[in-house]
Amino acid sequence: MDRVLNGEGRATAEQRARAFGNEGLSPPLDALIGKVADRPAQVTEADLAAAKASGCTEDQLFELVICAAVGRSARLYEAGLAALAEASAGERPDHAT
Repeated sequence: MDRVLNGEGRATAEQRARAFGNEGLSPPLDALIGKVADRPAQVTEADLAAAKASGCTEDQLFELVICAAVGRSARLYEAGLAALAEASAGERPDHAT
């Protein structure tokens, strides 16, 4: 994740962090990144074209889309770990008295 957020790239570290967290991006980037994070099957060529028309290069858009996807994956992973910890907190090992 560190390399995705802070490694060499065309998008700024701030833009990548915002895409990773799916927050704080201006339109139309916010619409594209929101779809990537929450509804990736609904991303359209029009979403990409609008984001590109806002001044982003294809390289920047690629990086921001990757950051959004990795951010969503990280949040799902953390939620899964939290759910697992909660579910196992009530269990007692067989050898406990």
